[in-house]
Amino acid sequence: MEAQIVAMYLLTSPHANMLGLYYCPTMFIAHETGLGLEGASKGLQSAIEAGFCEYDEASEVVWVIEMASYQIGEALKPNDLRVKGVQNEYGSLPENPYLARFYEKYSAAFCMSACRGKTSPYEAPSKPLRSQEQEQEKEQEQEQKSLGGDGQPDGTDGGDGNGTNPDAAPAAPPKTKRGTRLPEDWRLPKGWGDWALENRPDMTDADVRHQAACFADYWHGKAGADARKADWEATWRNWIRRADSPLPKGGPARPGRMNPPAHPQQPKEPRDVVTSI
Repeated sequence: MEAQIVAMYLLTSPHANMLGLYYCPTMFIAHETGLGLEGASKGLQSAIEAGFCEYDEASEVVWVIEMASYQIGEALKPNDLRVKGVQNEYGSLPENPYLARFYEKYSAAFCMSACRGKTSPYEAPSKPLRSQEQEQEKEQEQEQKSLGGDGQPDGTDGGDGNGTNPDAAPAAPPKTKRGTRLPEDWRLPKGWGDWALENRPDMTDADVRHQAACFADYWHGKAGADARKADWEATWRNWIRRADSPLPKGGPARPGRMNPPAHPQQPKEPRDVVTSI
């Protein structure tokens, strides 16, 4: 039962795109299906074992393998306007291990012109993927370390008369800010909400509150070092930047990397696909 619920959710998810290859943390599945994290994980694993989809935990990207053919069609003619849409959608996807395999499967049918992810489709990536926030933190740490190194002029060469004592010990490098977990009693600060409304005019107050609830659920449920952040406000801003546009008629926005297609076609007999799992 969990597998069928998860499979139907993946076909109709507001985070989905027409390619069936999109950012979808298991916390989203758990929250929006009501299965809970354990039920969502169990259902997802069953769907994977049935060959319905694949899921990469490092990038939190799911690939519903046949979804592109359900949503787009078996094949497109070169002059079909959707050809450009497919390539653009593919080009905007977050890094994940399925990019090359997707191209291999659908490039001929959809007249695709550029492949991403040149690694072998049968080999895992050589390095684990990092989230955008982790990369930003790493860059910040390296920048802070460089400020405390030997690259700063100390005025000891040539006697420039600036009063620097050549015998003085170099200043200790600044300490790197340690990451912390999101507080259990976290509530969205007013300034953070105002920033979201200002930078996402397509969102309402209700949309931002919904985003805050999803943000808290996701990070409270996250385990390990990935759940510790040095700057939670920056993490919130990245979350809002990645969030999908709100659903029509005032529906709540939900976080995700890709917006769903404006006029998606209905899958071909999705019930047959789901009930076969």
